[in-house]
Amino acid sequence: MMLSRLALAPVLLALLAVPRRSAGAQGQGPRGPSPTVADVHYAPAVPRGTNGHKLDLYLPPGASAPTPVVLWTAGSAWMRDDGKRGAEVIAAQLIPLGYAVAGVSIRSSSQVQFPSQLHDIKAAIRWIRANAAMHNIDPARIGIIGTSSGGWATAMAAVTGDAPEMEGSVGVLTGSSAVQAAIAFFPPTDFLSMDAWALRRCPAPDAPRAAGEMPCHDDERSPESQLVGCAIQRCPEQARAADPVPYITAADAPLMILHGGSDPLVPHNQGERLYMALNKACANAVFISVPKAGHGPLGAFLSDDIVREGATIRSTAAQGCAVTNPALVQPTWKTVTDFLEKHLK
Repeated sequence: MMLSRLALAPVLLALLAVPRRSAGAQGQGPRGPSPTVADVHYAPAVPRGTNGHKLDLYLPPGASAPTPVVLWTAGSAWMRDDGKRGAEVIAAQLIPLGYAVAGVSIRSSSQVQFPSQLHDIKAAIRWIRANAAMHNIDPARIGIIGTSSGGWATAMAAVTGDAPEMEGSVGVLTGSSAVQAAIAFFPPTDFLSMDAWALRRCPAPDAPRAAGEMPCHDDERSPESQLVGCAIQRCPEQARAADPVPYITAADAPLMILHGGSDPLVPHNQGERLYMALNKACANAVFISVPKAGHGPLGAFLSDDIVREGATIRSTAAQGCAVTNPALVQPTWKTVTDFLEKHLK
């Protein structure tokens, strides 16, 4: 497994589409504040010495009433346990609006396999609820944002708040793991169809592959196969269990999805099919399609005019199962914060 992960290193650099430190990188603005409380263990480290059960809290100063909180978890193809990195950029956008932010790390696929990553993010949500009074957080107003595999964790959290069989036994076991709003950037959803919709043709399994070339999603070395513990086409039930679509109900949290039409790693159809399933369930959902965007970075979706050209937005609402057809949009940070304001405030 170690050799296969080393071979994937160039791919992981592309997958780790998270905010950079420098001001103005991809138009994301300054780095942002330092955590108010850092490296909190929301559950014991298992395996010992891992970082996958840690979170950082960024709290708005001088709040006179309990504040809503937004979790952030970064993507890494499930191969890193430092998902709280980059949370300071989210905090820089949300703290001035009166939100708390929690940067959350979940365990990697080399440490545990699915459904443990979902159990981790749900444990972090329960920890925040259990400790809300201590940090002046409103436990009834919790949102979540993530990119790539973090977008997958976001979507899974959004649709399994009413699925007790998916709670797990990590960390705080009392209280709800439901969220009230979720924003998923370029999430993988149906692992079994990713190669069929990929922008590039997959070579034959026995074809020679260049050093560092990304394996196809069906390959036993792919991030999705590593997550579920087997080559996904040989264990389709495990792969289907990691798809958010089967868990969708009309009671799920409002979910905004943003996906690039030029994404070379997670096909555009992955986000779109999730939106269409939410549409059919008459759930509250928004889908922003960005034809020129690749696999991140997040800032380019929200600030780069070249990347955002031709972007469209469509939505469905629980009330009356109303549908808004695609219209041109220029997504910005305000698009994100307006969605949160609508559902958390």
